[in-house]
Amino acid sequence: MDLHMMNCELLATCSALGYLEGDTYHKEPDCLESVKDLIRYLRHEDDTRNVRQQLGAAQILQRDLLPILTQHRQDKPLFDAVISVPKEPGLRHHFLQVLAYLQAYKEAFASEKAFGVLSETLYELLQLGWEERQEEDNLLIERILLLVRNILHVPTDLDQEKRIDNDASVHDQLLWAIHLSGLDDLLLFLASSPAEQQWSLHVLEIVSLMFRDQNPEQLAGVGQGRLAQERSTDVAELEVLRQREMAEKKTRALQRGSRHSRFGGSYIVQGLKSIGERDLIFHKGLHNLQNYSSDLGKQPRRVPKRRQAARELSIQRRSALNVRLFLRDFCSEFLENCYNRLMGSVKDHLLREKAQQHDETYYMWALAFFMAFNRAASFRPGLVSETLSVRTFHFIEQNLTNYYEMMLTDRKEAASWARRMHLALKAYQELLATVNEMDMSLDEAVRESSRIIKNNIFYVMEYRELFLALFRKFDERCQPRSFLRDLVETTHLFLKMLERFCRSRGNLVVQNKRKKRKKKKKVLDRPVASGDVPSGAGALEAVWPSLAEQLQCCAQGPELSVDSVVPFDAASEVSVEEQRAEAMVRIQDCLLAGQAPQALALLRSAREVWPEGDVFGPQDISAEEEIQLLKQILCAPLPRQQGPEERGAEEEEDEDEDEDEEELQAVQVSEKEFNFLDYLKRFASSAVVRACVLLLRSYGQNSAHTNRCVVKLLHRLAHDLRMEGLLFQLSLFCLFNRLLSDPAAGAYKELVTFAKYILGKFFALAAVNQKAFVELLFWKNTAVVREMAEGYGSLDGGSSSRKPPMWSPEEEAQLQELYLAHRDVEGQDVVDIILAHLKTPRTRKQVIHHLVRLGLADSVRDFQRKGTHIVLWTEDQELELQRLFEEFQDSDDVLGHIMKNITAKRSRARIVEKLLALGLVAERRELYKKRRKKLAPSSLPNGEESQKDFYQEDLEEGENRPEAESDEDEGKEEEDSEAEQAEGSSVLSAETLGQSLSQEGFSAPLLWLQSCLIRAADNREEDGCSQAVPLVPLTEENEEAMENEQFQQLLRKLGVRPPASGQETFWRIPAKLSPTQLRKVAASLSQPEEEEELQPGPEPKVPGEQGPEEEHQKEHRAQALRALLLARKKKAGLVSPGGEGAAGEKEQLKMAPRKRQLLDSDEEQDEDEGRNKESRAPEILKKKRFQIEDEDESD
Repeated sequence: MDLHMMNCELLATCSALGYLEGDTYHKEPDCLESVKDLIRYLRHEDDTRNVRQQLGAAQILQRDLLPILTQHRQDKPLFDAVISVPKEPGLRHHFLQVLAYLQAYKEAFASEKAFGVLSETLYELLQLGWEERQEEDNLLIERILLLVRNILHVPTDLDQEKRIDNDASVHDQLLWAIHLSGLDDLLLFLASSPAEQQWSLHVLEIVSLMFRDQNPEQLAGVGQGRLAQERSTDVAELEVLRQREMAEKKTRALQRGSRHSRFGGSYIVQGLKSIGERDLIFHKGLHNLQNYSSDLGKQPRRVPKRRQAARELSIQRRSALNVRLFLRDFCSEFLENCYNRLMGSVKDHLLREKAQQHDETYYMWALAFFMAFNRAASFRPGLVSETLSVRTFHFIEQNLTNYYEMMLTDRKEAASWARRMHLALKAYQELLATVNEMDMSLDEAVRESSRIIKNNIFYVMEYRELFLALFRKFDERCQPRSFLRDLVETTHLFLKMLERFCRSRGNLVVQNKRKKRKKKKKVLDRPVASGDVPSGAGALEAVWPSLAEQLQCCAQGPELSVDSVVPFDAASEVSVEEQRAEAMVRIQDCLLAGQAPQALALLRSAREVWPEGDVFGPQDISAEEEIQLLKQILCAPLPRQQGPEERGAEEEEDEDEDEDEEELQAVQVSEKEFNFLDYLKRFASSAVVRACVLLLRSYGQNSAHTNRCVVKLLHRLAHDLRMEGLLFQLSLFCLFNRLLSDPAAGAYKELVTFAKYILGKFFALAAVNQKAFVELLFWKNTAVVREMAEGYGSLDGGSSSRKPPMWSPEEEAQLQELYLAHRDVEGQDVVDIILAHLKTPRTRKQVIHHLVRLGLADSVRDFQRKGTHIVLWTEDQELELQRLFEEFQDSDDVLGHIMKNITAKRSRARIVEKLLALGLVAERRELYKKRRKKLAPSSLPNGEESQKDFYQEDLEEGENRPEAESDEDEGKEEEDSEAEQAEGSSVLSAETLGQSLSQEGFSAPLLWLQSCLIRAADNREEDGCSQAVPLVPLTEENEEAMENEQFQQLLRKLGVRPPASGQETFWRIPAKLSPTQLRKVAASLSQPEEEEELQPGPEPKVPGEQGPEEEHQKEHRAQALRALLLARKKKAGLVSPGGEGAAGEKEQLKMAPRKRQLLDSDEEQDEDEGRNKESRAPEILKKKRFQIEDEDESD
């Protein structure tokens, strides 16, 4: 879009505003309507912000809107319309262009005339009393304040202005215009007036934008001349620059030779390898050798944007002197007249949630800025008393913790949360600095207030743990270097105050919190009897006659009021079942207390709430039956919750309160005596050291106070805690090398002294421990540091607080003797035997490590406790293994027979490894089971014999299969053999479980399960895709079977998946089972019964002599077999279109109602029993024949 070509409608609107002739602006008659049209265009523009860009390119604000604002203030509707024109920037991809126009607008507003008009209008509105002020007046006040806020909010373009310190920038010109127009006095009035509290947040925001680039300490010293401290700081900086310049001149002088030569020569650098294996050849002069690096000439590696360090956004500069004097006076007046009232009002708005989101950041900025100004100018605690309290500490700590957690969770806005956390940290730092300043006051009341505040702060654990959490989660990608600087300085100040406070007091008691598990009330399986209630059976029988008379009177009299008794609470968190049991206990309690009418009313009310199951009697119960039911409830041993009745009167209140506290609180609060060194040990971590080293890298740009805080914190860890090893890190040593070789090292005396101290400690340790040079490559924790100093492995034997006892020669001889004597003992752990016979108590880990050090064992893994306890093979066992292999080497399953007959039971993997080690087999494949080829049914004269042989073979294979199989060998066998073994195992276990379940009366559920499997196989063949199918029991018999443990075991053997916890209710047929596998599993459920019916018995039963249960089972079995036969025929495609096809259709028509009947009820149909039995035998034979064919196809 060409910004110089405006939209025609927008151009016509701007032309109708008026024109500027010289310094006078002549408005058109339609000026007001044109301004309203501009507002309408701005409110309805798209995301590209094209209207704002066109208006900015045409300079409509500078040429039209601003002259209208300044010259036509008397036209109130026009003035209100111009004030309400929105001036906020747009989206990010158009932000830079719109921001350039906004900066031009800011420069146009930097005039006394514009702010004079705004100031006069605001003054006239504030002169109106609260009862005289209209709604339009309040709206205009808010618009003026928002306009000033938006103008001040526009950032300064430093690259375009290029202003140095003490020079007036555009922002300074704007502040000076505000001062000349008198708007600053109006802001002070709004901040101090109790009647204008509704504008407190707007005023605070404007004030924060006015002092955005200022330093409170420097601002407090304006007009007092240069302090001695500032002069000494400037002299030190100048001396550092002079020393570096002299060092550079000296280096350049040494690099020049006595005579000029164009040939520098070539040199071989011994000990420094080039790309190959040869020494490096250097082709420059020797004076350049010190600056040689292998990275010269290489393209620097590009750091991804998400891994780059966060940039500094806040820039502080010194404004012009007159502006700084004005701001200093404004701060002084603000502190004396406005600060406490305004901060209290803003805090009230924040707590009552009357402010907008993130407005608390302005509160924290004002707290940090004005308290620092008060501390630097003339410290008067009364001026900041509103924010100098424990509640303010708590408010800042809460927000700081919230920002910290949001920065970790909201990764997209992590940089914004980090900036807010930096503001909160600055406020917390200033609070601590103010309390520390109060300690040095001459007023005893001020020092006492400081002591009370410190006592509360140091007592609460959250204030002490805050800095540890900030150090551990410091992320330089989100948090700038200034945040780390303030964190180190605040931690230094907190530790100094805490150490001084501990020294001034003999002992300090602080709060300690630890997590505690919630305790549940114990439920007893016996009734709990109190002292005045009968507890024995005889006592209950003696009480019952009087209760029976009362119940008879109540039953014969008028009806009881059931509405007054409520046995169920729908809003309670207790489950319905627990409330039902509690209602039963309440009925029993009423009977025990002799309150028969209440017990009867409660029984009838509970019957209406829980009618199912007739737990409280049926609906049509008679009066006599109701009384007998109450007698049963009275004598029943109901489970009760342990109540406070059994306890004494004194223990009742205490234990009830403790129990409530345990249920409501997950954290237990206690008190303990504080030890400063124990607290300092919490900082002994690599995260704290890494953060300090990161800040110390820029020691040249840091202030002297920052460098001192870093060195003091590291000195506490190295010297006070004797943890110098934490600082033995190569990156820190490179920093020390750069520091010691710095020409201006004399200006950093503390850093140089500390570096020499750490290096001296390291080289003293390296003389004893040669591995210390390798440890330089890693960040270390306290355990590694102790091992470096005391010896590696010294902390293995138990507590890290003391070194384990050394092994004497006598103990080593005893250890060696015990190991050699018991290492070949079978079935026992040699280490356990050694531990039982040692005189000095040792741990298992110490014994194992010392056995390895003595060379008696190769590795620690030789003593791992897993699998069998037998590790070594004796000579007799090897001979037995060789004999068994020679005996069974011609069998089909060599390994299975060996595992079945060997004396010392071992795992499959151990036997295979030993056979390979003895050379009895060349490879594992020779031990695989040899499977016989199944014969087709056409090659056998009798289909029944082939079927019998087929199952007999599977049965034999299942019996010969070893029970203990190793996962290592199973993964190395062939996939076909592994699948066949698993399938045969499942068929065998399914047959056994099916027979036992059938004998227990689960025949109908087994037939239902078989039909579900067959139906799932048919559906998967027709659809071509498979998904998990739930097994939904629709009858009570099937539902009881699904809850039976043995039936569930059968389902697992068949491959049916149990319901997922919390997501599913029913068992499911998994999608991975193919139709062939499903039919094979279904056939395994009917094979034993099928063979039993096919083989004619010696004395067959007469149909009339069969019991109804047997006829019922056979009826369902016939239905399932017919369904299986039809499915086999469909799969094989052998159903003829003639006779067999018609017969199949008839069978299918007959089978459909049977399936529905099986799902709906378990009643039998006697009239169809004879027909099913007559046609059963030939169908079973056909089914068998097709099953054998399916097996051959699968093989």
